[in-house]
Amino acid sequence: MPAALLAGARPPQPSALSACTTFGWRAMLKIKHVPEQLFDVTAFPVMMTLMFTYLFGGALAGSTGEYLQFLLPGIMVMSVVMTTMYTGVSVNTDIEKGVFDRFRTLPIWRPAPMVGYLLGDAFRYTTASLVILAVGLVLGFRPGGGAAGALAGIALLVVFSFAFSWLWTMFGLLLRTEKSVMGVSMMVLFPLTFLSNILVEPRTMPGWLQAFVEVNPVTHLVAAVRGLMEGRWIAAEILWTLTAAGVLAAVFGTLTMRLYNRK
Repeated sequence: MPAALLAGARPPQPSALSACTTFGWRAMLKIKHVPEQLFDVTAFPVMMTLMFTYLFGGALAGSTGEYLQFLLPGIMVMSVVMTTMYTGVSVNTDIEKGVFDRFRTLPIWRPAPMVGYLLGDAFRYTTASLVILAVGLVLGFRPGGGAAGALAGIALLVVFSFAFSWLWTMFGLLLRTEKSVMGVSMMVLFPLTFLSNILVEPRTMPGWLQAFVEVNPVTHLVAAVRGLMEGRWIAAEILWTLTAAGVLAAVFGTLTMRLYNRK
């Protein structure tokens, strides 16, 4: 038996890129076998778009058509950013099932499982963005920046969401149950999304609230995405968003890997 097992040469250790793409493909296969996972990036964005457009359009902008031009980029950001919390839920579920114990024994690049989760979720973020854009086009939304501006806005949103998801991987490792991860995520996401410029202009808010809105990273993300879709490349907002994404990935990515190595 030992002679048979040792007859061939030992296969080379997979590269970091190969390991990450393999775990990303694993996340995609989970969607294939459990397609209900796409419900939150298809039905939920459609519901949000229709609800806010026809609920607030006439009251805030005088018509649903005018409000849709302002609202749709913000709703896209809200739907995708709120979807990021499911990364932490997936991580916590695999820990409870013991899957991570197997991952830790493999001779692979340490962060590969985590990066794989995020690569799979990047597909979900892109799907949600395209679904919202398609619904908006049917309702009458017309991006002033054309297809290039719309795709640039979606790309910026996916990059930020990829970095933001590291926060939830940390919580997925830190907290004990799936419900705890979802509870903490909602406590963070609701103020970030609703206390921003997604639904209304910040100038209509009280001064003390404007101070929070101005430093809210979601506010700058919405301004950048909205500008790109309108055909305006607002360099300050784009740079602010990319810087925030880099800081989030660096800080929470480091904390996530420390927790992962000690888990």
